[in-house]
Amino acid sequence: MAPGQHPLLQLPSFLYGLYPSVIQKTHKEGLRCGEQYRKDGSFPVPPQMLEVSPGEVVLTHGVADFRHEQPVWRLYMVSNVMSGMYEALNWQNTLPVDDLYEAFCRESAWGALYFATSQDAPRSAERTALRLQAVLRFWEPLQSMRYLFKTLGPSLTLDELMVASCGWAMDAWCPGGETPVLSRLKTAAERMARATREDSLEAILRQMPRALAYARDLKHRAVVADPSFQRERLAALEPSAFERVSGACTADLLEKLYDWEHELGLH
Repeated sequence: MAPGQHPLLQLPSFLYGLYPSVIQKTHKEGLRCGEQYRKDGSFPVPPQMLEVSPGEVVLTHGVADFRHEQPVWRLYMVSNVMSGMYEALNWQNTLPVDDLYEAFCRESAWGALYFATSQDAPRSAERTALRLQAVLRFWEPLQSMRYLFKTLGPSLTLDELMVASCGWAMDAWCPGGETPVLSRLKTAAERMARATREDSLEAILRQMPRALAYARDLKHRAVVADPSFQRERLAALEPSAFERVSGACTADLLEKLYDWEHELGLH
C-alpha cells in the first residue's frame, strides 16, 4: 500500500443501489437474518461484500438521501434489515435480538459505523463506549470514504461525521475542542467504559446547558436549569432509569428535562 493510502473499505452489496432496490434487498436480508436466528440464535454474514472506491460517498442518515434515482451506498438502511428481522420473528422479543444483532454488526466496519452514527437507543455510557471503540478499530478503512449525514452540502470526512453524530459524547466526556477528533474519541470511549455513576452524573451536568438550549416553552425553565435541582433529580433515579441517560446524550437529556417540566406542572 502506498504511503498515505488507507485500506479499502468493504460494505455489504445489499446497501448499494437505487432506493427501491436497496429497500428490497435489505428487507430480504433482514428476513434471512431472522430465519437463521430462529434456528440457532446466530446471524449470517452478508452474502456479498463489495469494495468501496476511495472517496466514494456513503449516506449515513435518511434525511440526506435525495438521490433515490441514483445508485449510491445507503448505510442507514441497516435499519430496514432490522425491520425485516423483526418481521421474521413476528415482532416478538425484539430487545434482546437488538442487542445481539448490534454486537454481531460491531465486528464489521459497516456495522460499527452504523450503530455509532445512528445512535439507536440505548445510549448508556457502557453502550456508547462499545460503539465508539468499534469505530476506532476500523478507523483507517473508514477514513477512505466521504459521508453525508443530516444535512445536504459538501460531503464529510470521517472526523467531521463523528463530530456531527457523536459530538455530544466528546463534549460530555472529553471537553476541549482543540484536541484532534481521534484522540477525543479514544479518551471519551475509555472514560465511558469505566465510568462510575458519579462520573456519569458529572458528564450529564456538563451537557445539561446544551440540552437546555434546544428546550422550548419551558414554563419552569429557571427550576429545571438549576444544577442543584438537576443533581437532586438525577441522584433519585433508579439504577435502570439512570443507566438510560448515563451516556449524557443530548436527546436523552432533553427528554428528561421535559419529564421534569411535566412533573413540576402537576404540583
